[in-house]
Amino acid sequence: MVRISDLELIRILMKNARTPYVKIAKMLEVSETAVRKRVKKLEEMGVIRKYTIEVDPKKIGFEIRALIGIDTKPERFISTLEKLKVMEEVISLYSASGDHMILVECWLKNSKELTSFVKKLETMEGVTRVCPAIILEKVK
Repeated sequence: MVRISDLELIRILMKNARTPYVKIAKMLEVSETAVRKRVKKLEEMGVIRKYTIEVDPKKIGFEIRALIGIDTKPERFISTLEKLKVMEEVISLYSASGDHMILVECWLKNSKELTSFVKKLETMEGVTRVCPAIILEKVK
């Protein structure tokens, strides 16, 4: 019996979550039923939490894709996260260690919108630093 590597299976699904189980089975040299059962098990364990898509923001009118590092006063950290969660511009939101406490991925129509959004962040109560960086290209 050939054992399916969870990591190999996950990598295949991360490249394209719509890859048919039959094709995955051929790639892993196992039965389609084995793949289906393993995916179900990974979903039940919470390893696979959801299936999603990757979008090219420029093709839907967003010329600027930015990563913004944000630092806050410790007592305002949670409230800042809560405010950021509901902002339309925020695509992804992370709490982090390292250079910044919070990392935000934003899609914006142009540099004017970026400037306006950064100013909005800077005026939020408890925010001590806002460091935007424009993503030039997704490499991987």
